[in-house]
Amino acid sequence: MQIPIYQVDAFTDRVFAGNPAAVCPLESWLPDGTLQAIAAENNLAETAFFVPAEGGYELRWFTPTVEIDLCGHATLATACVIMTLLDPGRERVSFQTRRAGKLTVAREGDRFTLDFPARPPVASEGHPDLVPALGGAAPEALFEAAGKYLVVYTDEETVRGIRPDFRRLPGPRGFGVIVTAPGREVDFVSRYFAPAHGIDEDPVTGAAHCTLTPYWAGRLGRTVLEARQVSARGGALTCALDGDRVRMTGAAVLYLQGTIHV
Repeated sequence: MQIPIYQVDAFTDRVFAGNPAAVCPLESWLPDGTLQAIAAENNLAETAFFVPAEGGYELRWFTPTVEIDLCGHATLATACVIMTLLDPGRERVSFQTRRAGKLTVAREGDRFTLDFPARPPVASEGHPDLVPALGGAAPEALFEAAGKYLVVYTDEETVRGIRPDFRRLPGPRGFGVIVTAPGREVDFVSRYFAPAHGIDEDPVTGAAHCTLTPYWAGRLGRTVLEARQVSARGGALTCALDGDRVRMTGAAVLYLQGTIHV
């Protein structure tokens, strides 16, 4: 069997930045074990698979070790492939997902806007290993939402300087960890760690901004925010809170196109 594969750098306007995702169009679903094996072989933070469905496509995402319930950058990468290569000129695409409902992506020029569910955080005591695993700097506040801890610091330098102990992060609950602070040149910065899902640090994480956006919108009193994920590769997003939805806008660029032989 031959399967097309594309690799797209998402939330960036240049290659070698943003978050790389693999995108594989399928005519019908393959066994889950095969999908997981392909994702492990790709060894990227996420591989997206999609099949035709009524009104659009059905979409799933896999890390090298597990299937996940929501992924922003791989959805952006998939939309980029569809609207620039498979169906050029298309300006909107809808995806049905298994655990996150309907997602849409609209294109305007070379930028794409994702319409995702908001996942507001609630106060949390965290896990006993959480703060020590992040280096011990005292956070301003701790929250959790949708299987992720949100750790808020006072300044961007602290977020940039974190060197996690991934063996202790984030404990037996298998949570991902978002760290965030006010930005010097943008409204807020963040990083995201998910060793329990086979990803020590994710370069740019759309799903994390489903939580970051309602938090910072409430704190700053504005619904449109500029964000930067300050990983080594880095990425930029414009985030807008609209009721129970978050709209994230960013660019994406094709890096690779080829064929998988299975």
